[in-house]
Amino acid sequence: MMEEGLLLTVDQPPRRAIVLAEEVKKSCYIALPMVVVMVSQNLLRVASMSMVGHLGELELSGTAVATSLTSVTGFSLLFGMASALETLCGQAYGARQYHRVGAYTFGAMVSLLLVCFPISMLWVYIDKLLILLGQDPLISAEACKYSVWLIPTLFPYPVLQLLIRYLLSQSLIFPMLWSSVAVLVIHIPICWALVFRLGFGTAGAALAIGISYTLNVILLGFYIHYSEACEKTSVTFSVDGFKTIKEFIRFTIPSAVMLCLEWWSYEMVVLLSGLLPNPRLETSVLSICLTVSTLHYYIPYSFGAAASTRISNELGAGNPQGAKTALLAASGLGAVEVIIAITTVFCSRSILGYAFGNEQELVDYVKNITVFLCFTLFSDTTQTILSGVARGSGWQHIGAYINLGSYYLVGIPMALVLGFVVHLKGEGLWSGLIIGSFVQCTLLILITCSTNWEKQATMARERIFVQAIISKE
Repeated sequence: MMEEGLLLTVDQPPRRAIVLAEEVKKSCYIALPMVVVMVSQNLLRVASMSMVGHLGELELSGTAVATSLTSVTGFSLLFGMASALETLCGQAYGARQYHRVGAYTFGAMVSLLLVCFPISMLWVYIDKLLILLGQDPLISAEACKYSVWLIPTLFPYPVLQLLIRYLLSQSLIFPMLWSSVAVLVIHIPICWALVFRLGFGTAGAALAIGISYTLNVILLGFYIHYSEACEKTSVTFSVDGFKTIKEFIRFTIPSAVMLCLEWWSYEMVVLLSGLLPNPRLETSVLSICLTVSTLHYYIPYSFGAAASTRISNELGAGNPQGAKTALLAASGLGAVEVIIAITTVFCSRSILGYAFGNEQELVDYVKNITVFLCFTLFSDTTQTILSGVARGSGWQHIGAYINLGSYYLVGIPMALVLGFVVHLKGEGLWSGLIIGSFVQCTLLILITCSTNWEKQATMARERIFVQAIISKE
């Protein structure tokens, strides 16, 4: 008996290492293709903005402001609301309630498409809002032009985000990968033709994004409709789908608030940069910082999405130990990624600005602010992975309170002080956000370390099966 006990003790660490290695493989299977998916989709907007930058400084400034404001009032809200499906679909699939996956997705589509109508009305009058906020009238007019032509993008965007979550919950990653890459390849010549060849300018850049998102939705729709892999979780018009709307709203509000509070703080700083001396330069540089950090954001977001999927599946299946292992795997992958990202950005700081314009003043400013950008990449990696844990576990409401305190009680006030009182200008504004993000990371780490995974697994299964019973009544 003593020999058996000793053998078990000796074998335990290798056994844990094997389990962790298997979880890393599962996480990589989801995360690495998701990196390509998320970056490819974000590159649609980056490619459009890059082409606009070669039209002139006014066009770039107007497009940058429009991109910030449309993100604040539309894309960030829809992206955050769609992330509620990571909790609902992921846990339903883990509990083998496959019909609930399709029902949740249908109910979410109905909800988010209705939200698009008031947003589109706001975008029509975005120039008046910008002038009211004290922005330059010429920049405001250019921003309004871009925003109006961006409205056709608004309706396919939430559908695309929901289809991504639907497929993600089932670990069906490669259909998203191939469709996203194909659309990006098509987008670049379409955007170039609309902007330069046909002479649409900034309007053409916005319209190209809408065409590309719509094409992506069509490709994924064909796959879901005809694939046997989606047969058990098919998304169809049903009464059950309408019944899930209430449950979806219960999770979508804190999901949206958690993401939007952070996203809005960065967009707010770009808008505030328009009040600094030389607003065209300051706005352009900070919008470039935001574009680069957003482009990177989707890489650790993919690791967070893998964590969300694996944790929600394991909690739905009633396996809290599997959820903890998924957290460890995602954290290790994130550490490797952020080292590579910071090294790459810092080494390319001298040429980074040329991707967005040819003015030497712009290029030099981007070079100087790159050090601050590297700190942002580090904090982004930490918080996006832990936010994925929050979505998979279903405690988005806690994340919402953390983001509120971190950015609006600490980050934004510090940005205002450093930017306008200490006169550090754009660098000061961005430094305030860095301080807020480090507070956010610290709080998320504390909450994650104190999570009771057994309790989370019990709550997840109770929620799924109770809702399944209600839907049959």
